[in-house]
Amino acid sequence: MTYIIFEVKKEDSGKINNVIKDDLVSRQSITTRDASSLDIKGESTYLKIEGSEDGLKRAKELAKELSFKELGEKKAKEVNEKISAQDDSAASGIGMIFD
Repeated sequence: MTYIIFEVKKEDSGKINNVIKDDLVSRQSITTRDASSLDIKGESTYLKIEGSEDGLKRAKELAKELSFKELGEKKAKEVNEKISAQDDSAASGIGMIFD
């Protein structure tokens, strides 16, 4: 499974719904995080879409229409690692509740 990450300006964050409500895109794995929650400077929101090639292609088309910035490979990897670390941390916290 592959992914793409878009950087969305704070003032455009309401437009994220225009991408994720698309039938094909909505069937992909979708994650949004504010830059501040990932310890990244700025006031952007990051939109990660993980899934099929067709789903990612459609997301790119919609994001381009809305002027969302697709991150380059290096920056996308950095943001993805921070998202994964948050998810792992949350999962381990939930695990402790049930131990």
